[in-house]
Amino acid sequence: MQAHPNTVDPSEIAKFEAMAAEWWDPHGKFKPLHMLNPCRLDYITQQIAGEFDRDLKSAKPFEGLRLLDIGCGGGLLSEPMARLGATVVGADAAEGNLPVARIHAEQSGLEIDYRHTTAEAMAAAGEQFDVVLNMEVVEHVADPLGFLTASQQLLKPGGLLICSTINRNPKSYAMAIFGAEVVMRWLPRGTHEWNKFITPDELFDLLRQAGLEPVDRKGFVFNPILWSWLISDRDLSVNYVTASVKPG
Repeated sequence: MQAHPNTVDPSEIAKFEAMAAEWWDPHGKFKPLHMLNPCRLDYITQQIAGEFDRDLKSAKPFEGLRLLDIGCGGGLLSEPMARLGATVVGADAAEGNLPVARIHAEQSGLEIDYRHTTAEAMAAAGEQFDVVLNMEVVEHVADPLGFLTASQQLLKPGGLLICSTINRNPKSYAMAIFGAEVVMRWLPRGTHEWNKFITPDELFDLLRQAGLEPVDRKGFVFNPILWSWLISDRDLSVNYVTASVKPG
């Protein structure tokens, strides 16, 4: 059996466990994710619907699809995916996040299988999914290629991986670290490390090395006038998202 090294970075896990109680506070430490979430959901739902020929106007368009949300945190993406009909597993290496996620899902009347585990452990156990969400996680792991390889192994043939992260350039430092952590104080200091950011070309190369076929990439761009996030076909200079498929 292929070995599955642990790509978890304990120092990164500690950062997010320290903030766990604030996951569902739209004005707390996860305010940036709450602001970004509608944009993320728009991209995710469009990609899943296109790949699996689903009608987003139907009541539960993702019914019959098994979906894994890696690094699920408090469930900001797991819950809407469950509402759309998917069978959702939310996995997080930060155990402190999961009680918050479980309680909120129960209060929302949603059945979500939240687990304290890693992508590598699930791959070793032979778990399989139609869709894997890997959102704002790859920049926090110790071994991005190992992590993406485990993500690929978790997909059924023809499955879809959606992966978002942050570009590495002077603009991303100015906006994602200095702007978000120092000026706006949207995030605690030290949430991100610039040298762990990954350029779109680097991520596409890593995805291919992991056995996936990249099919799309878009930027998430913050508009300070509208005070909201927008999807961009061209501007991948800071936050961006990719879609990849596992060959059948």
